[in-house]
Amino acid sequence: MMAIFAKRALLASGWAENTRIEIAGGLIADARADSRAQTGDVEVDTLLPALANLHSHTFQRAMAGMTEYRMAGRDSFWTWRDLMYRFTAHLTPEQIEAIAALVFLEMQEAGYASVGEFHYLHHQRNGQPYDVLSEHSDRIMAAARQTGIGLTHLPVLYSYAGVGQKPLEPGQSRFGNDVEQFCRLVDQAKSNIASLPDDCRVGIAPHSLRATSPADLVEVLDAHGDGPVHIHIAEQPKEVAEVQAGLGARPVEWLLQNAPVDQSWCLIHATHMTEVETRDMAASGAVAGLCPVTEANLGDGPFNGATYLQAGGAFGVGSDSNVLISLTEELRTLEYSQRLRDLSRNVLVVGEGSVGHALYTGAALGGAQALGRAAGEIAPGKLADLVAIDSGAPSLCALRTDQLLDGLVFAAKDQVVSDLWSAGRHCVQGGRHLAREQVEAHYRVAITSLMAAIQ
Repeated sequence: MMAIFAKRALLASGWAENTRIEIAGGLIADARADSRAQTGDVEVDTLLPALANLHSHTFQRAMAGMTEYRMAGRDSFWTWRDLMYRFTAHLTPEQIEAIAALVFLEMQEAGYASVGEFHYLHHQRNGQPYDVLSEHSDRIMAAARQTGIGLTHLPVLYSYAGVGQKPLEPGQSRFGNDVEQFCRLVDQAKSNIASLPDDCRVGIAPHSLRATSPADLVEVLDAHGDGPVHIHIAEQPKEVAEVQAGLGARPVEWLLQNAPVDQSWCLIHATHMTEVETRDMAASGAVAGLCPVTEANLGDGPFNGATYLQAGGAFGVGSDSNVLISLTEELRTLEYSQRLRDLSRNVLVVGEGSVGHALYTGAALGGAQALGRAAGEIAPGKLADLVAIDSGAPSLCALRTDQLLDGLVFAAKDQVVSDLWSAGRHCVQGGRHLAREQVEAHYRVAITSLMAAIQ
């Protein structure tokens, strides 16, 4: 049993002063306001439920800043993807682990307690499987073990280069599995996740309607559809047009009509939807997995946020390409994308109220749902996914308690995070991850060897 004493805490019931949180077995055992600190308590300023980062490709962090040079013609997601494929051709298992560990550490220092790793880099550089099929998944799990982050591992089914079962391109050879091989990979991952803490789990991720087929989707859901299911959907207009031409319906429309989409699903991006699709997706109970920084970086376009929230839709945020790992930046970019499109302010709140509160608490609950974690709020029985911030920081010190989440989302940087717990594991203390020195040293060695191989 351990305990945290907070000057203030955002409980499931609202803000509370002088709150003592008891933690046992990674769960919140008690949360009691108007208490006193006891000997041995960890004392913090302001305690919040920590968010889940619901969508990440860790290896892409190592190429941040390498794709911001304008090529001849019009740059787009598709030219970025070609550069990414060339980058992935050189990655080794050791480098994948070192990069993932640094990314997980940076996420925790930014205030994320858990991550959904959408993992599609499966095979050797020549496209052949490793002797141990789950080699790269095992490396992701090793990185989670080093950092203590709560991992929902999402092996990706990636079988085709486009709708109509187009053969994979050379740059995609490290991604490819048929359904039978993919199911063996998932079985191995589920077995190996047992070496991590109990809050870690394995789901599945059919990559997209482009990279799988209707028959394969049915087969893989029958085999492994009992946990989180994540899928890229409607990110780009070209994708929408391709799916509509090949399957006879727009991506979100087709998926909702042909798959058992429910609360266990997370639809990543869902950027290009009609009003009807937006409301129907909200009604399905699925989580919209929004990655505003990456979506802005790739020129994807803004999500239809106001309609979705008015229809009661669940959402969470993720760092996707990890070009920038910042919880505060994801939330503010989400709101600002709506303001820029609509020429309006304070868009993503239903009715009246604090936009920062609506964004933060909505993403906390939606992210936990997407990762299959019993978290997202501070209440007995929930996982102790907790983050402490310093309300005395210059960006926050002038604010009332009821304004703190507005300050965090719109005025602060992630440096206001002082402590973070992933299912009770106290990984960030004094704003710094306990394993930073070792993890960063391993990353620098890995990135040096990677750059030498690429050049």
